[in-house]
Amino acid sequence: MMGQDALAGLDVSRETMERLNIYAKLLEKWNPAINLVSPSTLSSLWTRHFLDSAQIFRLSQPKVATWCDMGTGGGFPGLIVAILAQEFDPGRNTICIESDLRKATFLRTVVRETGINADIISKRIEAVTPLGADVVSARALTSLTSLLDLADLHLKAGGTAIYLKGENYRAEVEEALEKWQFELDTYPSKTNPNAVVLEIGDLRRA
Repeated sequence: MMGQDALAGLDVSRETMERLNIYAKLLEKWNPAINLVSPSTLSSLWTRHFLDSAQIFRLSQPKVATWCDMGTGGGFPGLIVAILAQEFDPGRNTICIESDLRKATFLRTVVRETGINADIISKRIEAVTPLGADVVSARALTSLTSLLDLADLHLKAGGTAIYLKGENYRAEVEEALEKWQFELDTYPSKTNPNAVVLEIGDLRRA
């Protein structure tokens, strides 16, 4: 199966793969109505979206209490993180913030159909009461400087921010350092040779 091939390196259980397949079918069903992902990427859904999101899961420390995904959209990376956590860290609470009500309805449908532990908040990120999360994440949302503003709102002291970024990440890091100080680890993307995963800790104002 294509999905199993794409995620082979993650060594997930049959139950996790079943949840991912449920998610994939729901996304393909809903996408024509609310454009959850670009239609041109549906044929590479498992690599372009599922594996791209799954790669950040391994960066977090085990036994994370709360993971907050900001601007989840069609579920990336938040729902993938929640599906993997169901197997590897079942005590984790994954919170997905998505202001678009139609997309939030889709996210809740996936949560219900897969039986995963995730909460969907359909508000603007800055309007949500600070969550004190251990980890915050985002994918294709906004500039790094703006992401750190949002992380400062929802991340607990000593927490970690994980962001999927494209080839212009170096310029974004330089811009962010004008306002913020932080520890940064950079990992090459497993799905895009021009993209990276940024892991940020010890966030503080410059």
